[in-house]
Amino acid sequence: MTATTQQSRQNGQEQLLTPGEVAALFRVDPKTVTRWATAGRIGSIRTPGGHRRFRESEVRTLLAELTSDINQPGGQSF
Repeated sequence: MTATTQQSRQNGQEQLLTPGEVAALFRVDPKTVTRWATAGRIGSIRTPGGHRRFRESEVRTLLAELTSDINQPGGQSF
């Protein structure tokens, strides 16, 4: 955990993830994450510099939902 991450959590702010960090969690390419955001499958915000960031809580919720779908018979793919 970086110093910025620790400081954000101590201040009660939502942790934001980069497309690369989200991609690592889902085991996909970062461009796939960007396409998901463009398609509205995952929410994102833009930094003042125009970069995408993703709310950690939303990403983890989606990951948990997809993981539970896969583990159930007849589970759906993203």
